[in-house]
Amino acid sequence: MAGLQELRFPEEKPLLRGLDVTELENSDNFLLAEDTDWKEHDIDTPYGLLHVVIRGSPKGNRPAILTYHDVGLNHKLCFNTFFNFEDMQEITKHFVVCHVDAPGQQVGASQFPQGYQFPSMEQLAAMLPSVVQHFGFKYVIGIGVGAGAYVLAKFALIFPDLVEGLVLMNIDPNGKGWIDWAATKLSGLTSTLPDTVLSHLFSQEELVSNTELVQSYRQQIGNVVNQANLQLFWNMYNSRRDLDINRPGTVPNAKTLRCPVMLVVGDNAPAEDGVVDCNSKLDPTTTTFLKMADSGGLPQVTQAPIKVSACPFLQPGKLTEAFKYFLQGMGYMPSASMTRLTHSRTASLTSAGSVDGSRPQACTHSESSEGLGQVNHTMEVSC
Repeated sequence: MAGLQELRFPEEKPLLRGLDVTELENSDNFLLAEDTDWKEHDIDTPYGLLHVVIRGSPKGNRPAILTYHDVGLNHKLCFNTFFNFEDMQEITKHFVVCHVDAPGQQVGASQFPQGYQFPSMEQLAAMLPSVVQHFGFKYVIGIGVGAGAYVLAKFALIFPDLVEGLVLMNIDPNGKGWIDWAATKLSGLTSTLPDTVLSHLFSQEELVSNTELVQSYRQQIGNVVNQANLQLFWNMYNSRRDLDINRPGTVPNAKTLRCPVMLVVGDNAPAEDGVVDCNSKLDPTTTTFLKMADSGGLPQVTQAPIKVSACPFLQPGKLTEAFKYFLQGMGYMPSASMTRLTHSRTASLTSAGSVDGSRPQACTHSESSEGLGQVNHTMEVSC
């Protein structure tokens, strides 16, 4: 590693504040709310082109932050509010950030030709090493939502050496059963595609209330994302298989995620049961489970007051702080301020410090070593 040349990040402009609902309703403002340091790329993969936007350059051995959006969205609709939130500036200035759009889901995407076979969820995961190789990343820290969380989890299972850690929001590790499949088909006959997707993204309470946020996303999903391409992605997501993971020690030769994982879900989200089930299948010594009380279906977007362990706060500010703590647990950003979260150590591995960009050993190994700093893997949030 001594021979690696350290690259400097380009000068970055201050990130924009989180967008409110009024701005979200204006598609021009919402979709263009990125600073000009972002660069677009179309990357060849074994299963077709991937549209990617990136900011920054790889710095030594430090991982990149790589995101994957949920079905019905793209990287802008899914992550703009979160990454434009002012507190995220402290994080993004330390890492290169790479947003991946699923095939045909980006703004302005051409409609796929008749007969096009959309990649399976496994193939979507197998496209990501091409992105890692194209930009020269050593490892990535993935942030995925819904379908994107499933893709990143599958990616980590197939290519564990490329993944440093995962933040998985609204993940459902289970395939659709016949009853679920039939319900999805029936919903497709009685509802428009945007409304069908909205029931996947938002809680029933949000849909019944028809909040401004729901109305805004109904408009964006219908007008921004190519509907034919979205239908293909939606069909493939609903045809997914079980992730086939089990908690170590529960079955012989159990297969599970080897990297640190932070699971995030709102207690009223449609994906709540799936995330709880996923938590039961992961190694508790490397898993953080953040369940947000009174939260909607998109914790990385909503700004409504929520509570974690009876402590009220606003999103995505608290989600940003939880992410900071998650990074600190892997040995990154040790000096980052943690102004509103307090945490206690309930499990630890060991890690080499990574202030200089070196990779913490604890991220991929479960054994401990003497003389190295401890890393926390479970979190309690309190006032």
